[in-house]
Amino acid sequence: MIHLTYSEEVDVSTAPGKGTAGRAAKSLHVLIIGGGIGGLCLAQGLRKSGVSCAVYETAPAVVRTGYRLHMNSEGGRALQQCLPEPLYELYAQTSTVTPRRALMVHFDHLGNEVGTRPHLDPPNDPVRPHTAVNRRTLRQIMMVGLKDVLHLGRTATGFAADGDGVRVLFADGSSVTGDVLVAADGIHSVTRRQLLPGVPVVDTGLRGLYALAPLTDEMVAALPAGLFDGFAMISDPKGTLLVCGAYRPRRPIAEAVAELAPGAEIDPIGPYLMTGLFTPPGSDVFPGDAELWSATADARHNLMRAVVDDWHPVWSGLVGRADPATIVPVTVRHLEPAEPWPASRVTLLGDAIHAMPPAYGTGGNTALRDAASLARALTQAARGQVPLLEAIGAYEAEMRAEVFPILRAASDPRSSTVPEFLPDLQMTGQRPAGDYPD
Repeated sequence: MIHLTYSEEVDVSTAPGKGTAGRAAKSLHVLIIGGGIGGLCLAQGLRKSGVSCAVYETAPAVVRTGYRLHMNSEGGRALQQCLPEPLYELYAQTSTVTPRRALMVHFDHLGNEVGTRPHLDPPNDPVRPHTAVNRRTLRQIMMVGLKDVLHLGRTATGFAADGDGVRVLFADGSSVTGDVLVAADGIHSVTRRQLLPGVPVVDTGLRGLYALAPLTDEMVAALPAGLFDGFAMISDPKGTLLVCGAYRPRRPIAEAVAELAPGAEIDPIGPYLMTGLFTPPGSDVFPGDAELWSATADARHNLMRAVVDDWHPVWSGLVGRADPATIVPVTVRHLEPAEPWPASRVTLLGDAIHAMPPAYGTGGNTALRDAASLARALTQAARGQVPLLEAIGAYEAEMRAEVFPILRAASDPRSSTVPEFLPDLQMTGQRPAGDYPD
């Protein structure tokens, strides 16, 4: 059984690995709605600095919510700041092996490599680059040590706040009180709808089917090398897109858990290739939403195979090897950037305030970035270094300045439909990432 201690209060306002002992006030209590990667990262960061918190998650268990998650140095640094060292090392060892290139590689449906696009990432770690993780594995890693503050099966329905605190209301009629409420409950956040009711959820019209295929050594040898670079996108003249990303952990998950977090409940996941088949807005390739969502696993698989039946055998073979039980439909939606709002005891992070299409693989990383930034701000407030609302306001202003440009770039329809399209990187503050260093 793993026992993590949070008694050593680390100053998370400094760079990772250079923290100094600090003393956080115990009076501040933070309520976090949502137990996804952003909410859990924030909880870990607050616990690491001695700030009281509790996480409330609707799901009764860690359900399957996505598969492969692209990681960049911003998300990786956030994890290093917030996680205890053994859990950060577990994240690193269970992330995918370093590919030869940090690029999105574009193929046509006939099997030809026709272009590349750099990731919209800051410069990576030159020693052990951040690559990709299995999303469920990362969530399970971040749940370790939070058993006493993580409350599953609790659905928030609203909040009431005043100058002295905030009360969260739940569907079962119960409520809890705290000093700060953080909405980390995704694009359909009930907290955001109450706090910022004018922010629309935009349906892009893109529909897709994600699936996994177990990845064997024989498959790796038979597939194009470019398929195992940062990410791959295959397109046909009709605008249909097949996206592919490999997950090959640097170390077997069970082996890494046994050494770094013995007794932790983390599922062993083997190597796989994630595929996602997307059709453009207005396409009649997929049936209507109701039919697509109610279709059986085999029906969805048959649909995917029919779409790529006349593609190169490499691509149709990939889709054919997908495990039907893993096929899930997706609707691509995003939020419009909110106009600045006054700081209060209620704030937001991740998809609850800047949900974006997956075009550049930045959504999860920006959620982790928010969590680390907010952990620093609330730690400073808890220690009396900065007034609470000033700290929250500064966090929100920085988040709008750094993340909203990325939201706008990812929401540009060309980002999801034109493989080589790259937005103005100057406006995002990000840089294109090229080959990994040797």
